[in-house]
Amino acid sequence: MQAVLWDDVERAGLCDDLERLGPDAPTLLAGWTASDLAAHLVQREHDPLAAPTLVLPVRYQRFADGRRDALRRRHGFERLVEMVRTGPPPGVFRVPWVRATANLNELFVHYEDVRRANGFGPRADLPPGLDDALWRNVRVGGRYLTRRLRGTGLRACRAATEATVALRRGDPTVAVIGPPGELLLFLFGRVDARVDLLGAPDAVEAVRATHLGM
Repeated sequence: MQAVLWDDVERAGLCDDLERLGPDAPTLLAGWTASDLAAHLVQREHDPLAAPTLVLPVRYQRFADGRRDALRRRHGFERLVEMVRTGPPPGVFRVPWVRATANLNELFVHYEDVRRANGFGPRADLPPGLDDALWRNVRVGGRYLTRRLRGTGLRACRAATEATVALRRGDPTVAVIGPPGELLLFLFGRVDARVDLLGAPDAVEAVRATHLGM
């Protein structure tokens, strides 16, 4: 039996919602509409000049902002969503490891950005295979996503299991507890993620005050 490609599943669901909601629908990204998000995803996969700047400090992203706006004007919303749905051209974003990590993270998080900003709320029950894939990405990428946290340890705990992973070492240590998708959203800086933070109050506040994510 062929393995499920979870980035394809998330891509299809996100595009379905974008088409249903239209270009002016809000997202959880401050100031971004569905049209902005679609252009961002196309830029990430199709613009080799601007895509690398998306993970750089804000001052470098002005270049990407201009090219994203140009994409919106050139293609229009329906074409942008079609390009997202079709997926990336041959290259790094079709590499299996990238699909399983960076692509899945990007598409899952932005799918939730659209859903939650429009009143749909979290998905009640993710397929077990998707949960496992997201937990693997918490373990693989969590240290990078928490790199700005200083002086406090952080441990991710998968809800309803005994699975844990140390993301940052330090004393005191905070435990962040939740299902894999919510843990990933938290690590990407989504403040509405359905997680619990357990630890000394000052340490919990230090975690909440830290800019997590890319």
